[in-house]
Amino acid sequence: MRDDAIRRVVIVGGGTAGWMTAAAMAQILGRSGEIDIVLIESDEIGTVGVGESTIPQITLFNAMLGIDEAEFVRETNATYKLGIEFVDWTRIGNRFVHPFGFYGLDMQGIEFHHFWLKGRSLGDKTPLGDYSLAAAGGLAGRFAHPRPDLPNSPLSKIGYAFQFDAGLYARYLRRRAEAGGIRRIEGRIVDITKDGESGLVDAVVLQSGERIEGDLFIDCSGFRGLLIEGAMQAGFEDWSHWLPCDRAFAVPCESGGDRLPMTRATARPAGWQWRIPLQNRIGNGYVYSSAHLSDDEAAATLLANLDGAPLGDPKPLRFTAGHRKRPWVGNVVALGLAGGFLEPLESTSIHLVQSGIARLMSLWPTKNFEQIEIDRFNAQTTQEYTDIRDFLVMHYNATERDDTPFWDYCRTLAPPEGLAYKLAMFRANGRIFREHNELFTETSWLAVMVGKDVAAGGYHPAADQMSETETLNRLHHIREVVLETANAMPLQDDYLRQIGCTLAGLKRPS
Repeated sequence: MRDDAIRRVVIVGGGTAGWMTAAAMAQILGRSGEIDIVLIESDEIGTVGVGESTIPQITLFNAMLGIDEAEFVRETNATYKLGIEFVDWTRIGNRFVHPFGFYGLDMQGIEFHHFWLKGRSLGDKTPLGDYSLAAAGGLAGRFAHPRPDLPNSPLSKIGYAFQFDAGLYARYLRRRAEAGGIRRIEGRIVDITKDGESGLVDAVVLQSGERIEGDLFIDCSGFRGLLIEGAMQAGFEDWSHWLPCDRAFAVPCESGGDRLPMTRATARPAGWQWRIPLQNRIGNGYVYSSAHLSDDEAAATLLANLDGAPLGDPKPLRFTAGHRKRPWVGNVVALGLAGGFLEPLESTSIHLVQSGIARLMSLWPTKNFEQIEIDRFNAQTTQEYTDIRDFLVMHYNATERDDTPFWDYCRTLAPPEGLAYKLAMFRANGRIFREHNELFTETSWLAVMVGKDVAAGGYHPAADQMSETETLNRLHHIREVVLETANAMPLQDDYLRQIGCTLAGLKRPS
């Protein structure tokens, strides 16, 4: 091992972010035995735990850890997820799905949606969702894994993620991390010491008086940013102008209604409500703007819109949308809520932890902490937050709703520059471009733009190389194949039982 190598890593905070980091480090760095990795957490400090819904990248993280999927699903009370259903976002009564995977089939070198747009101009008003296997299967309560061995089937490119109990996920990862050599230290941090010359953190001091020294510190302390802000004064970029929701109430309830493999986001007068069906309960929350709704009204609205009896009192959360201006300063790297917060509308919270870990691993430092590498980490992190922000803002801004002051504010808001450009490109001729490998794909942007009735002014001229009759015939054939494949998929509940899950009784999809 080189002389300037990192030998002591201290992870401050547990929860999902802390134990994801610990498990990844145990898998990637722990095998040599030359790096000592400890995680400090206090049982006195609770975790936020709102990240019960994920996006398909979580399957890559779990695979990297060597996790057996069936075991993971059983241990975390997980269900599968094929997309997000949005209710009342465009106008009251409107519904659409942001599915995982793809729509239809690209033809003649251009994206499928240009043929769909051409079909619309020819009078075929079939909804875009009818060409998505994830949307069709998910709304029918069905699930199947991708089948890359069937390249001509819609199953070959279906995407999926999970909905799970974040607390159980953290405990599951803790067991794996500790088995991989990570040491957990119980205690509350009361002081942080820094080197007077370099400005780097030397150690954290616990309430017991114990001093924990390290070379690299990972701040997973949540909103307070104990190290990144408290010690390193990283600064915070406030995006509440574009994303005015700043509070939430969260409460689980007894199982009721359906258990579709989908998260549901229902627009409310001053924000939106999430619904996440797990094996044993349903997770619920109301994300809202305190400038437009009182806490009492928010809690009452949430409790009035549950599928079953609440399993406790609503838990309040306060936050500001945005991110640390410098998520890595010196020898401190912030991950999870310590690095920033974007509301869980598109289930990106756990992904941001995952991508932060991957970015840190690719830029793993020495004790020299080269600024050029730190700057790259910070620039890439900021860009990822910005891309996600723009996608979230579109959900609010592209709406017809003007029935409450909150929605009128969102509707009339001038969008960020990147979002304005994407909307203008689509409104011109239906074009969507994915910039710098951003998180959300062309399919995701298409799903929400079409779901929010953003009108394309035309379609790719190359679509006219196919005759009108052939275009309509192919569209008809594609949606028939999608429907047949969806109907052949097993019900998710049946699949969960096959892998040993015990399910609370819910209504079967009709």
